Amino acid sequence: MPKVAIFMGSKSDLDLVRPCAKILSDLEIEHFMTISSAHRTPVRTRELVQEMESKGCKIFICAAGMAAHLAGAVAAQTIRPVIGIPLAASSLSGWDSLLATVQMPPGFPVATVALDKAGARNAAWMAAQILALEDDALAGKIRQARENMARDVEVAAREI
Repeated sequence: MPKVAIFMGSKSDLDLVRPCAKILSDLEIEHFMTISSAHRTPVRTRELVQEMESKGCKIFICAAGMAAHLAGAVAAQTIRPVIGIPLAASSLSGWDSLLATVQMPPGFPVATVALDKAGARNAAWMAAQILALEDDALAGKIRQARENMARDVEVAAREI
């Protein structure tokens, strides 16, 4: 049963979203990833949210560019946490998707992370931290990962 569902608006988003799935896999968090569009497949999006909730999904991560309404469309269908990854898919360099993702009406929040791959990574970490509120083993994995990151910085500093 997936604890996290990752939706992206288009197949062209896959390379930017893969780091999210990798971190979830590394942390042994079961997840599901698919393509659904807020505009081109609104019925599919609604049905996926309902299906994932019925399977016990706890968190939705949505990546989209341009108008970037996917995260908001999902937030309108669930009271579970939604994390939005804005993607730089237009000539506006991601400003359009960032603003579309972050500007949700009151009562339908979307936790918005950075653009592109950095955002994909942070979406996974945010989902993991939410799940770790009720999972001590996962909390330990996150703490260990942070210790590893700190050690990597210290090693890099010594190499200079």
